[in-house]
Amino acid sequence: MKKFDGVAGTLFVPLWARIAVSKKFPEYFTDEKALALEPYLPKDAEKGASEYSNLASVARYYNMDRMVSAFAGQRGACNVVYLGAGLETAFDRLSGRLPKVFWTQVDLPEVIAARREIFGNRPKEITIAGDMRDMAWAGQIDASIPTMLVISGVFQYFHEEEVIAFIDNCKTFFPGAQMIFDATSALGLRYTNWFIKRTGNESAVMHFGVDDSATFAEKCGCVLLEERTFFPDALRILRSKLKFVTRLSMKTAERRKMVLILRLKLADA
Repeated sequence: MKKFDGVAGTLFVPLWARIAVSKKFPEYFTDEKALALEPYLPKDAEKGASEYSNLASVARYYNMDRMVSAFAGQRGACNVVYLGAGLETAFDRLSGRLPKVFWTQVDLPEVIAARREIFGNRPKEITIAGDMRDMAWAGQIDASIPTMLVISGVFQYFHEEEVIAFIDNCKTFFPGAQMIFDATSALGLRYTNWFIKRTGNESAVMHFGVDDSATFAEKCGCVLLEERTFFPDALRILRSKLKFVTRLSMKTAERRKMVLILRLKLADA
């Protein structure tokens, strides 16, 4: 598969993490579709990765899967829209037990082309090529049914004013919808940018961070429904199986709230 540059060049990092964790810690997280995609990975996909970085990436999916399942399980027909979808395999992990969900994957044209090459066309999964910020994708989604917007590993590449403007646009198209996204603290961003540079992709530096979830939700004019840290379940399930430095890093991230998932309700515009 072709090599991607810039932010699109991070396409394989979370896929590799899901593969590595599925192999090493299946009692915590198993992604059968990701394992099947291993032949598509470039030879250097694991460059710079560590046990901690792989688990940090997978913890997003672990927690977001549960949040999506809780949202969809309380409703009938609903939308789950992954923005900046990359090679996300949530459809494969979740659709079997959430039959009433309409799944949409939105990403840049070259990324959607890669998705279509790998996954093909699948019932109840729509793929839309385009920049998520121009909002053209929103007109292709039935906003009359409950909608959850999922942004995983994307906002960090924006600046705060861009994130707030994007959320404001989403409020116009999807009033009352829910949005979940992961965020890194200012301290966490320093570590994450160091890791990204280790992968050799120095053009994918991260900018946006959240140190106070309630304050950020207020800036956006949204209701903060939930704030989650990444690692409580991983620490409980894996315990002594983790390397000492991994366990220490996870406990530090928990104590300092370095990595979070926010769930917002988009107030009427």
